[in-house]
Amino acid sequence: MYTPFSCMNPRAALAALVLALGAGSPASALPGGGRTPQSIIDAQSDTPPQVKGVDVQEHLGELVALEAQFTDSSGTPVVLKDVLPRTRPVLLTLVYYNCPLLCNLVINEQIRTMRELGLELGKDYEAVTVSIDPQDTPAQSLERRRKHLQSMGLPETAPWHFLTGTESNIQRLADSVGFKFAYDATSKQYVHPAVVHVLTPEGSMSRYLYGTSFRPQDMKLALVEAAGGRVGTSFDRIVLTCFKYDTATRRYGFYIFGFLRIGALMIFGALASMLAYYWRRELKKGAAA
Repeated sequence: MYTPFSCMNPRAALAALVLALGAGSPASALPGGGRTPQSIIDAQSDTPPQVKGVDVQEHLGELVALEAQFTDSSGTPVVLKDVLPRTRPVLLTLVYYNCPLLCNLVINEQIRTMRELGLELGKDYEAVTVSIDPQDTPAQSLERRRKHLQSMGLPETAPWHFLTGTESNIQRLADSVGFKFAYDATSKQYVHPAVVHVLTPEGSMSRYLYGTSFRPQDMKLALVEAAGGRVGTSFDRIVLTCFKYDTATRRYGFYIFGFLRIGALMIFGALASMLAYYWRRELKKGAAA
């Protein structure tokens, strides 16, 4: 039964008043309460706390770990530099085969985008996928490789390499591209970023494509850029001149100065053609006279 404060003895009423005031006050306002523990703040937040050590540190222009040793899907030991084509750019992804969600989202989106590129795997570019889990096996690599190539309608000879390796070699490659990941012992899963790395034919980092959704235009321009214009059509190279990579949005955006440069060249070409036409006509008139 509810008892009003006036019916309590003075000491009990004072204690009840303190409890009532304390219930409506933050922990930091209570005598000796201090700050609210961070774990409580994180638990009440809509966004999970950032996982320590999971990030991407861009190493643009730097060579990847070309000497890192792995095993391909046939069980053959390989060195990364021997897998890279040296003549074509490469899409490099770091995933693991038992990933419950994120890795599949990245690979499936990569496949969807590759279908819409207008570029040919093996002719214009190649792909390399490396497992970050040292427990993954070549048999799993072979299964995933077959599955993904079939989904693209490509033969098993297509140059998409799936590699596994030791913890030290995996870490060596990951460090060289700035791919920071961590193992969560509680869930027994790897926590990692969602990113596709674009390498030059020589094996240098050229561009990072982030997230689980890629615009075909961004991936295509990144490959054309990485190859120094050696892949794609002449129109792709012109488009690349008019588009510039925006580090803020992490996408290729319209570049007004590139467009003006192309426009100026077109006007110059038109004027040069017109002047050459009139010059030849005057020469013919002079010869006839």
